[in-house]
Amino acid sequence: MTTPITIGVSSCLFGKRVRYDGGHKHDRYITDTLGAFFRFLPVCPEVECGLPVPRESMRLEEKEGTVRLVTTKSCIDHTERMRRWCAEKVAELAAEDLCGFIFKKGSPSSGLFGVKVHRPGMKAKRGRGLFAEAVTSRFPLLPVEEAERLRDPELRESFIVRVLAYRRWKELVAGGTTPGRLEAFHTVHRLLLMAHSPEHCRELGRLAARANGVPPEELFARYEALFMKALARRATVRKHTHVLQQLAGCLGKRLTPEERAEVAGVIGEYHDRHVPLVVPVTLLRDYARKCGEEQLLGQLYLTPTPTELLLKHV
Repeated sequence: MTTPITIGVSSCLFGKRVRYDGGHKHDRYITDTLGAFFRFLPVCPEVECGLPVPRESMRLEEKEGTVRLVTTKSCIDHTERMRRWCAEKVAELAAEDLCGFIFKKGSPSSGLFGVKVHRPGMKAKRGRGLFAEAVTSRFPLLPVEEAERLRDPELRESFIVRVLAYRRWKELVAGGTTPGRLEAFHTVHRLLLMAHSPEHCRELGRLAARANGVPPEELFARYEALFMKALARRATVRKHTHVLQQLAGCLGKRLTPEERAEVAGVIGEYHDRHVPLVVPVTLLRDYARKCGEEQLLGQLYLTPTPTELLLKHV
């Protein structure tokens, strides 16, 4: 049985009544849709560091150049309590084999982007919740996102692609860090990488090709950092169209004139946003199978994320 892919998630998004007012922010997409494919590890920094439910609300404040976690009315400073807990928690999470984390927007502990940091007599600046900061500092390559941003189809697809890729990378490393395994890994990911960042794909290809000249630990560390950076780049319609045309060119004369016209037409429809990406990908996969193109069929680009998670448009 395949080991489930583990993703951390803010407990309130999982339906747990842990918010300061005793409520939750249950996100049905996370539990009902993503929950069919991933194992979730709920985390609530405030409750787990020892604060009660309900409790006074808190906010981030900048004092003497440092960011503090302070209650909004009584001005009790919980910064050190939270930081101690964060240090212990990220150490625990290192053993959980996390492949991603979904945070709660705006939270002074778990907000990932644009959390208000109040400053006396000045306009608030934007920062990151203390726990979210601890997680991203300890696991800089871990795919992370906010639940609210997952409503954007492109951001959602990007997150899922990175989570699944990160899992495959972990499996590669667990199986042995040999140059041959890295080169094979790069080969099957090449078109997927091209759809995100052609520049990084070429650099990764050069790195994998000269693998024998670099110590394995250094080689794999460099490849991993660049690999995840590449997939963090947005996959655009233009870049996808280029990859699809490459695939069509590989099939070339093995297709009849009518089939080549069909493929070109479907790619054009995708380029003009009349059909989703899954349509040309499925057509090209079917023709690759018909032509016995095993090398193309080995490309992960032709076997995307589970159908239930695919977007209508990229």
